[in-house]
Amino acid sequence: MSSNSSNAAAPDPSPEAAASRKGWGGALRHPAFLRYWLARILSMGALQIQAVAAGWAIYDRTGSTMNLGLIGLAQFLPSVGLVLVTGHVADRLDRRMIITTCVMVEAVAMALTGVVLASPGLPVGLVYAAVMLFGAARAFEGPASSALLPNLVPKADFPNAVAISSSAMQVAGVLGPALGGVLYAAFHNGVFGVGAGFLVLAGLVVAGISAPSRAVTRAPVSWDGILGGIRYIRHQSIVLGAISLDLFAVLLGGATALLPALARDQFSADAGLLGLTGPMLLGVMRGAPGAGAILVGLALAAWPLKRRVGPIMLSCVGVFGLATIVFGLTHSPAIAVLSLLVMGAVDMVSVFVRQTLVQLGTPDEMRGRVSAVSGLFIGASNQLGEFESGLTASWLGTELAVVVGGIGTVAVVALWCVLFPALRRADRLDWNAPA
Repeated sequence: MSSNSSNAAAPDPSPEAAASRKGWGGALRHPAFLRYWLARILSMGALQIQAVAAGWAIYDRTGSTMNLGLIGLAQFLPSVGLVLVTGHVADRLDRRMIITTCVMVEAVAMALTGVVLASPGLPVGLVYAAVMLFGAARAFEGPASSALLPNLVPKADFPNAVAISSSAMQVAGVLGPALGGVLYAAFHNGVFGVGAGFLVLAGLVVAGISAPSRAVTRAPVSWDGILGGIRYIRHQSIVLGAISLDLFAVLLGGATALLPALARDQFSADAGLLGLTGPMLLGVMRGAPGAGAILVGLALAAWPLKRRVGPIMLSCVGVFGLATIVFGLTHSPAIAVLSLLVMGAVDMVSVFVRQTLVQLGTPDEMRGRVSAVSGLFIGASNQLGEFESGLTASWLGTELAVVVGGIGTVAVVALWCVLFPALRRADRLDWNAPA
């Protein structure tokens, strides 16, 4: 990229170059982004608290890995049924208002989960109803949140904002599970009240965001408009390849739903090596991927990727699969935690590349709909992946299910290199999407 220009003071228009010059401070200079970042930490922290506490409580009460998988399925199903609606809503209404409303509904759902689990006379099935309400709110929140981010910072700072925002999620991914494990061990179902409080505070923070005005679609609702996100992704090979890679790789290789069973059964004999047992060990294991991702996220915020982003993404997903295999084979808590750290670190690179490619290549008036479809893929890889893990574990056993999933992830990477050559050859984050 040449620096010669008729205007010597003109900045390098490359987003990567601008973010590299500004380092960590690029996006953090914008107050609206700071509020967004804080709200993400609070919201994701509450989600992780719920995941640890609900998973441990249900497995301890039923002893069934299938019931662990059903938690993920209950949270995922609403996003499937609402995918054509949530993105359209995010493109037609105030995205800040959508996020604020959704996190308040999530707070109610989390409080209901705690009430059900604290009442032995109530059937466990009511937990799944509360989780479905939680999932429905998140189905609306996700597209609005993803689509809002590009409106909070200049385009030059967007890769930096993605890295910092993703790091916020991982900070919550570390502190949330650890806090959830400690609070559950001390107060049991009272932990859900703490999570609900985090969500209420997140809603208040988002309500105070001052973002630049944008053009809001007021055209009549039509199937052509509703299906616009699906049609756009179908015609963009790089976008389709990136989000579908995440779908199938994490769908097969995700083992987080099985962590309660692994912490109590596979690692219980040697847990003393770390001085941890039961839900506290689960909290550390649940937070380990986030710790690895935070380190990588901070590095990406200061030194964002500039070239060969497609091959780097594919390689990192392959390493994710290999680390999953190691995690499934080991009986050492220390090696297990190290494997989870590696999984989180390489997954952070994949998330950074995918989010930046998708958001920079999508027009603002379509970001809600595209984010909704992308969020469905991500939800399928996470929540539906939890159901798949629980189902596979009930057939093959917990350890073998994790190993087979890791092998499947590596196979997916090899197949995607063939099916999506445009992704394999993707060089820069600021790619130009075809019309």
